[in-house]
Amino acid sequence: MNGKDIRIIALDLDGTLLDSQKRLSEANRAALAAAAGKGILVVPTTGRFFGMMPAAIRDLPFVRYAITINGAQVYDRETDSAIVREEIPLDMALDLMTLLDRHDVVYDCYRANWGWMTASLQAKAEAYATDAHYLKMIRDFRNPVPDLKAHLRATAAEGDVQKVMLFTRNAPEGGPAADRIREEVAASFPAIKTTASTWNNLEFNIASANKGNSLRRFAEHLGFTLENCISFGDGLNDLSMIEAAGTGVAMANAHPQVLAAADLVTSSNDEDGVARTLRELGVS
Repeated sequence: MNGKDIRIIALDLDGTLLDSQKRLSEANRAALAAAAGKGILVVPTTGRFFGMMPAAIRDLPFVRYAITINGAQVYDRETDSAIVREEIPLDMALDLMTLLDRHDVVYDCYRANWGWMTASLQAKAEAYATDAHYLKMIRDFRNPVPDLKAHLRATAAEGDVQKVMLFTRNAPEGGPAADRIREEVAASFPAIKTTASTWNNLEFNIASANKGNSLRRFAEHLGFTLENCISFGDGLNDLSMIEAAGTGVAMANAHPQVLAAADLVTSSNDEDGVARTLRELGVS
């Protein structure tokens, strides 16, 4: 791709734009600022909702849009509104949670750009979250309620569910347990797509909620095409946008499937791979 054709830069965060310590390097920040100065849109793409993104990303003055919750929403911070919505119908989400109740897991959901969780499950999250990062996420970004399903039913007017996610117990048998749940959900809910961030985590979105589909819809909303997009990623939940964008860039630390699908491979997230590629393409 000619750098002059790029109008949208879509960037995964963990493992891509951020280093292994979850920091935004000065080189990457400067490269994005230079691209934004040329009128190119810098669009974070993440499994988080907007308010849960690291402050180093939220506070970038040139970031107006974000593809959030694995593609369930494209958020416009200037208007505080959603350009794209791809959500799980409430009744389906409740049925999914009923299935999860049969397993030794803690689960929660995103709705209306915040996390919600049964208080008793949140209280025992330490036995399930695999590290301090995930435990902090569960404790800081979930509103505890007496019973999640009852709360969702009582507030049905607030809309559908953006994502459901779980952790199995933090023990060696957790991996196979997650595999069994994935199989059950696939058999019972063909309209739901399952992804994972770590060995004992599962995340459930409506099948149309993926970063690639939302990138396409967002680009079309602005009068662009996917050929005007460059995407950066490392994980399997980035694969759809790596494949969709005119130029898909995999980090050196990316999953083998992402590396195989990418148009370009750059340096790792700890070696300012984003800045390197934007510089080589003449974008920054």
